[in-house]
Amino acid sequence: MPTSFVKIPVVIKKMFPNYVWDISTTEKIIYLTFDDGPTPEITNWTLDTLKAYNAKATFFCIGNNVEKHPEIFLNILKEGHAIGNHTHNHLKGWKTKNNDYLANIKQAQEIFEKQQFEGQPVTTNLFRPPYGKLKPNQGKQLLALNYKIVMWDIISFDWDKDITEEQCVENVISKAVNGSVVVFHDSLKAARNMQYALPKVLKHFTYKGYRFEAIPN
Repeated sequence: MPTSFVKIPVVIKKMFPNYVWDISTTEKIIYLTFDDGPTPEITNWTLDTLKAYNAKATFFCIGNNVEKHPEIFLNILKEGHAIGNHTHNHLKGWKTKNNDYLANIKQAQEIFEKQQFEGQPVTTNLFRPPYGKLKPNQGKQLLALNYKIVMWDIISFDWDKDITEEQCVENVISKAVNGSVVVFHDSLKAARNMQYALPKVLKHFTYKGYRFEAIPN
C-alpha cells in the first residue's frame, strides 16, 4: 500500500472538519485505537500488551461481537480504556440506506447499554464508521445525535496481507506525531501484523517520551 495513504492528507481533513482526525496538542501524546473487536483470540492479548506500557487506548467495538463476548468488552473498561461504537455488524455506510445505518448503530448502542460497568449501563458517544465510509447525511444525523465521529490520522494497514510486519511498524513510527489518532485492528485478519507491530510501536514511542491516551468522550 503506498505510504501516501498511511497518513490522511490535510485536504481530506478540511473537507470534513466536524470529524475527529487527530487531537491538537503540543504534548507527546498518541491516541491508539483498535477496530472490530472484541475478539477472544486477540483483544485480551492487546489489553495485556497495552498494560505492559501503561498505555490507554480506544476500542471501537462491533455490537454483534460485544453480544457474543461481553466479558471481554467489560475487560476493556476495567483496564481503563475507552470504547466506541463501530455499528452492530460492520456496515459500510456508502452501501446502506440512511435509516438502516442509523438503526444498526442504535442496535449496537443498545447492546452496549445492556452491559453493566460499576453499576451503570455502558454508554459512549464515540463512533467510527467501518471502512471509514459513511454518507454526508449519515454523518450529519450522527452529529445531531451528539456522536463524535472519530476517523484517524494514521492507519497501520495491519489487516493487509500484502504488507510485511516491518512495514506495518514503519507505517506508524514514520508518520505519527503529537496528537495522532492511529488505527490498529484487534481482529484475526490483522493478527499477524498487529501482534508484531504493536509492541514495537509502544516501545519506540515510550522511549521517545510519549504517552498513550484514550480519546475523550
